[in-house]
Amino acid sequence: MGLTTSLNNAVSGLRVNQDSLAILSRNVANQGTPGYHRQSLSVGDYNNENSSYARTLGTTRAFNTSLQTYYTRQVSDTANAGVQASYLERLGGFLGKPGSAGSLDTLYGQLQNAMQSLATSPDDYTVRAQALSQAQAMAEALNRLSGDVQTMRSQTEGQIGANVQNLNGMLASLHEVNTRLLDRGGDDAARASLLDQRDRLVSSVAELIDVKADYKADGTVSLMTGSGVGLVDGRAASFRFDTPGRLTASSAFNSDSALSGVGKLTLVTASGLEIDVQRSGGIRGGELGGLLTLRDKTLPEAQSQLDEIAAGLAQAFSTVQTPGTAVAGGFVIDVSGLQPGNDLLLKLETGSTSQSIKIVNTTKADVDYRDASGARVIGINLSAGSADAAVQLQAKFGSSAPGPIVDVAVGDTAGELTFTTIPGSTTAVAGVTKRATSSELQDDGPGLSLFTDGARAPFTNSIDGKPPQKAGFAARISINAAVLADNRLLVQSTPGQSLGSAERANYILGQLGTMDFVSGGGTGSNARFPLNGNVGELIAQTIGFQGSNIAATMTRSSDKQLTLDTVMDQMQGEYGVNVDEEMARLLELQNAYSANARVVSVVKELLDQLLAAT
Repeated sequence: MGLTTSLNNAVSGLRVNQDSLAILSRNVANQGTPGYHRQSLSVGDYNNENSSYARTLGTTRAFNTSLQTYYTRQVSDTANAGVQASYLERLGGFLGKPGSAGSLDTLYGQLQNAMQSLATSPDDYTVRAQALSQAQAMAEALNRLSGDVQTMRSQTEGQIGANVQNLNGMLASLHEVNTRLLDRGGDDAARASLLDQRDRLVSSVAELIDVKADYKADGTVSLMTGSGVGLVDGRAASFRFDTPGRLTASSAFNSDSALSGVGKLTLVTASGLEIDVQRSGGIRGGELGGLLTLRDKTLPEAQSQLDEIAAGLAQAFSTVQTPGTAVAGGFVIDVSGLQPGNDLLLKLETGSTSQSIKIVNTTKADVDYRDASGARVIGINLSAGSADAAVQLQAKFGSSAPGPIVDVAVGDTAGELTFTTIPGSTTAVAGVTKRATSSELQDDGPGLSLFTDGARAPFTNSIDGKPPQKAGFAARISINAAVLADNRLLVQSTPGQSLGSAERANYILGQLGTMDFVSGGGTGSNARFPLNGNVGELIAQTIGFQGSNIAATMTRSSDKQLTLDTVMDQMQGEYGVNVDEEMARLLELQNAYSANARVVSVVKELLDQLLAAT
């Protein structure tokens, strides 16, 4: 090997050492930089007839496609679970622990105790005032909880809008990074920095929505939603969010955007196609997916349960139940005075099996479903007169209908209906009960319209409106202003009745204990967890369900975060900079540098001697 060849080899070694030191210093400088991927220098040997020397082949960046894909998916799942847990933890704080001061079960227990005292001492002004105070505390608690739920829904709406702005910025930035990665004119350090930025942007997008990333050989990435709609591929898509602003209990999501009362999230693809994300189910993960679930499902479900409690409370106080009169083969009932939402409860027996049919007074003709208890619920316009009602009911109970065979006819007196067993049928009419709202404070039965819809409007559970009266009732429930002005109405169901009479108080106590309410299957129903029972049981079921749901969501969030932390530790081991390893590498480079420098020095000395000799 000649002196020139030796010098070339040593100089090439010095050049490789210099490049390696530059990368090493870059690694150490970015040791704590989030999203930085460790870099290393690829070195190759170049050989020909006269010499061999080292040359750099470029910078290699630590990257594992499978690990990165799993991390992206986990980031989305963790963000989705985390945002739901944060909101539900707040909801749990609003509801309070069962039995704690101010919780619904505690307030309801205090109301029951006050009504017991009222039944014992109806003539005591202080006892009556205490009963009113407890009723008012119950109404105010429902108002407050409903307000808390709707405030959180409005906050999710605002957070969705902010996230959409951030998401559009990230997608535009990712498209720009892709464009710059296609330009091969930059050096390796700049390209590695762009790749780091690419991965950070993909993770940031995944934190907001569930995505799939396709990493290409040229370093660019194409991005699509979890459902397969393209977000970044050549050009960037964008999102648009149109919001009505503050939400109320009646602001519900509807797949028909013209009827929806919440903000509409639209994905505008790179080709200009507009996709309704909520209706298509295009976003199922990430923080945005969690916020949509909270706004459209979880929090409305809590509101629905509060409305069920409020409705049950109002009806238990105000409903007057009147049983039908037995006639040959069945029963006759006076249906006059029924308000929209009031009903008849028809009891049938087939052998040893009994079943109930609730006939609701409504102008809607399409009401026919089974509630959570399995009872059939049908809608009939009972206000149109008994003759018309009999025709409607006979059509429902005819031989071609899915219900039992029952004969319905007009009674002997105006406004009456008779329900009788058809001869030869195995299904017998066992009873019928009229359940009407006592809207008058006196001379309208023992019921009392204490809890009203607003200041004075009676709550009849009407389903004729859009939305039905029950929707958002927890936010509107209040104490009848007339009863607040004269608490004697708590015990006087007729004018001049003795204040010592406990008839009304005992009737209401009986209603609170025996009158059952069922949700599920109908308008405004709570399908995931239907409630079934008296008012106290509705409250217990709501608190139990929400407590379990909150605990499960918190556990899921913790599990997802733990999994993400594990993946991040794995990524740190594969991508991160180990300072000890870099220092050991520095020593190797120093030794190699010294050796190459020594070769250059020796070659120089020999060349100097040769030149001196000539």
